[in-house]
Amino acid sequence: MAYVILFFSALVAATILPLQSEAVLVALLLAGDHSNAALVAVATVGNVAGSVVNWILGRAFVGFQNRRWFPVSSAQLIKAKACYGRYGRWALLLSWLPVIGDPITVAAGALGERFLPFVFIVTLAKAGRYIFLVFATLIWL
Repeated sequence: MAYVILFFSALVAATILPLQSEAVLVALLLAGDHSNAALVAVATVGNVAGSVVNWILGRAFVGFQNRRWFPVSSAQLIKAKACYGRYGRWALLLSWLPVIGDPITVAAGALGERFLPFVFIVTLAKAGRYIFLVFATLIWL
């Protein structure tokens, strides 16, 4: 059950909904009842799955750009494409960051980033964060 809770907290945390999977991971680490590697794997898979949801939403959302209610102007979309073009897919390495990480994954979908490179880079970023968190927790607590 703990793994299911961790998975869904990580998945939801990767969307625009405010949830912190890190707190769940640290609580499970401190309980000491689960494999650290399994916790990192479950949290990473859940968080990447949430980012994939963002990517899909970005792909679908951009199809409505010519509608009056679309919240992003053509000028803003062009600016986002230029910014993403400048930094490229490697901006996805920042997908683990609070506040800016989720919009980066939505923008990647909206701007046509290919799926496999997206998943690979986001997985590196998300796994790196969770691995760091495990080591930090084990060292400092």
